[in-house]
Amino acid sequence: MDTEIGRLGGYFFRGTVTAGDGSNQKGEKMGAEYVNLRKQRKRQQRKVGREEEGSSSNRPKLAAFVWALRGTPVTKRMLYLCDNQALLKAVKRWVGEGGNATLVGALVVDISLEAIIELEKRTPAGAATFLVKVKAHRGEPSNEEADIQADMAISGKDVPTEWHDNRAVFTWQEPCWKGGTVSYED
Repeated sequence: MDTEIGRLGGYFFRGTVTAGDGSNQKGEKMGAEYVNLRKQRKRQQRKVGREEEGSSSNRPKLAAFVWALRGTPVTKRMLYLCDNQALLKAVKRWVGEGGNATLVGALVVDISLEAIIELEKRTPAGAATFLVKVKAHRGEPSNEEADIQADMAISGKDVPTEWHDNRAVFTWQEPCWKGGTVSYED
């Protein structure tokens, strides 16, 4: 293929070739998708929750990576194509040597922890996991397909949501003093 990954030989990789992407629609809804290139029907389209805590594109993009890890047998080598430099930097922090490997300062700790658990399953099986950055919206078919499907996940009616519960969300109200009594307003 005459694309960046094609020229690098990525489509001839001996293992599973996956691509993932996430979408953040105006900070209100997030969706993610990964595509297994050898099994075109194998996809994992989901909405990503917790918009009320604030959203960024990192959250759904990391979710797509976790779903790709879950969808790839732990004994198979995996090549993951993504267009997010922040994801690559985050993974690099987790797999550092000795005391340098850390989740301190990670923005998406709940999903990051899931990714680490999935990567830990692959290590004893001897299955290497490679992450490659592709340029966003530059015609890489796998990445473009994941991007389109991630956008569609946001508005899909039957698309399940993951990472949306098990964490308390607190909101603060300002006290308002009136006649010696306190009331709280948003």
